[in-house]
Amino acid sequence: MKAKTMTETDDPKGSGGGALRTSERAVLAGVLALIALLAGVDVAVDLRQGVPLWHVLAEAGVAVAACFGAFHLLRGAWLLRRRLDAQGRDFSAFRQQAEAWRTGSKKYLDGLSQSISAQLDQWQLSAAEKEVAFLLLKGLSLKEIAAARRTTEKTARVQSSAVYTKSGLAGRSELSAFFLEDLLPPVTRADATSPTQG
Repeated sequence: MKAKTMTETDDPKGSGGGALRTSERAVLAGVLALIALLAGVDVAVDLRQGVPLWHVLAEAGVAVAACFGAFHLLRGAWLLRRRLDAQGRDFSAFRQQAEAWRTGSKKYLDGLSQSISAQLDQWQLSAAEKEVAFLLLKGLSLKEIAAARRTTEKTARVQSSAVYTKSGLAGRSELSAFFLEDLLPPVTRADATSPTQG
């Protein structure tokens, strides 16, 4: 199981912006705030010197736009930080739940692992073929198995074929069913005929 976590470059809804990191947003907001301050000072000086109104309004518009931009960037950075913190807490809770489940079910998983290993020995699989069989049961692709075992994909394919041949099973689904089918709750007659089954 993989839980997706959000990086700082992700843009949550409502944060308003492209792929900017929180620190980049803060720097841009600081620059815009400085522009707003300088434009505001310039407007005050221009008013004292009797500069035409259109010029004062244009500079005031720049100051307001810079203030708005700075606020928007800071708000986006704050929202992004809150979302990252919330996702961090969610992921931490998920990891704690997964760890609690693993701890609580360890003796059962160890027993299942030993039973599977004993059956693989009965099929007279080599050590490499046993390892491949376990990785197949975990759901890894041949490419992932090759990477995990530091072999080629062709070697993983040959070893998986040997697993199926020696076990007399047709493929991965039959291998999984052989060991895991009894772990599923029994299907009752009502479940089998239920229209909600899809």
